Amino acid sequence: MKKLLLAVSILTLGFAYAQNSAYRGEGDLRLNIGANLQSGGTGIMASLDYGLGESFSVGAQAGYLLGAKENVIGDKIMAEHRFDVKARASAHLGGVIGLPENFDIYPGLNLGLKNFGGHAGVRYFFDKGFGIFAETQFPIARFNTDATGYRLLNNQFAFLVGASFDLNRNRATAE
Repeated sequence: MKKLLLAVSILTLGFAYAQNSAYRGEGDLRLNIGANLQSGGTGIMASLDYGLGESFSVGAQAGYLLGAKENVIGDKIMAEHRFDVKARASAHLGGVIGLPENFDIYPGLNLGLKNFGGHAGVRYFFDKGFGIFAETQFPIARFNTDATGYRLLNNQFAFLVGASFDLNRNRATAE
């Protein structure tokens, strides 16, 4: 019990005194690079978010499924079925709900080549310029409502996890 109490105390102090902001507002620029895990395939993804205001950002995301399983009807999964690009908008709630500066929660919406959907993620920065993220994505409306087999690859619930980078970390030290 003492070890658990000590670990919680150290973690709490780390959160309280962290100088690594997960989201700074207008002009903030964050890059996420990671893995896309979903039914029928796994892949790589990258997203870029640009802060427009205190709690709002816009950005883009691209992903490519590397390990897509051939579907049961034998259709070949071509590159256009593996690739997806999305525009995204996010609301950053970490500062709004009083979370530590290096921790952020961000729900949002995506508009991609395959669907209109939503996402919800969390980002934690360990050091200036470097952190981790985890995000879920889900379709709200598919552009091809008759989609089956390989057409469903980018039209389903996905879990994303990886590294997050602050591309303008020098701005924080200059301000």
